[in-house]
Amino acid sequence: MALITLTTEWREDDFFNGILRGKLSSCCPEAQVVNNAGGIPALNIMHGAFVIRNTFSHYPEGSIHLVFISSEGSGDTPHLLVKALGHWFIGADNGIFNLILNTAPELIISLKNEDNTDEITLFVKTAAAIIAGRTPESLGKKVTSVSEKVPLRATIDRNIIIGSVIFIDSYGNAITNITREIFSRVFDGRDFRILIKSNKYYTEEISSLYSDEPVGEIVTRFNTLDLLEVSINGANLCQLFGIDTGDAVRVEARNNNRGENGLFQ
Repeated sequence: MALITLTTEWREDDFFNGILRGKLSSCCPEAQVVNNAGGIPALNIMHGAFVIRNTFSHYPEGSIHLVFISSEGSGDTPHLLVKALGHWFIGADNGIFNLILNTAPELIISLKNEDNTDEITLFVKTAAAIIAGRTPESLGKKVTSVSEKVPLRATIDRNIIIGSVIFIDSYGNAITNITREIFSRVFDGRDFRILIKSNKYYTEEISSLYSDEPVGEIVTRFNTLDLLEVSINGANLCQLFGIDTGDAVRVEARNNNRGENGLFQ
């Protein structure tokens, strides 16, 4: 059975959901349709790419992923069918494919749309054609590359890592672009401090569980994606500290002259 995933900017009560699911039911009646993620912040390509990059590989190979994030096409951002890593992706060429894959696709088709139909209809018809076994080349023109957006990466030195918050989860935890590998490369066996947004809030521990720290204290841990995550046990870190995506998180060699770091001290 074919599997189609949906990642969209739409709220659950948005009528676009009904249109999309209705068209899929009509054109791909045998396919299993899964809502991968909805309510992605409007036009936020970085956020959407983060979600898809960290979820698509958990679906079976051959899955078709419809990407409705900043998905209106134009001459500069045509709609593409992309095959990579055993999966199919359909969306606008707005830089999101490069951020999702971080590798060259096996095949890229610029979808023909002579009737200038809307993207919901175009994406559904493309998915139906793939399920029906049509050759990708019959759906448009083969191209050699996708548009590129440069992801935010942590910078490192001998005594410091400067990273950024790249995602805020449902609990208000701040996920950074500091990987376990980068952290270990710089600070393995060394004392460190992790500073959040400014010098005011920091911690000197890496925890395994949120409950490793008392309620109300900062927790830093490597999550299931092996990315450094900053949170507060029992509270919404980003609301309390006014943290947003793009804010700095710094890891530096420990300076023992600092004072206490407790949230309520």
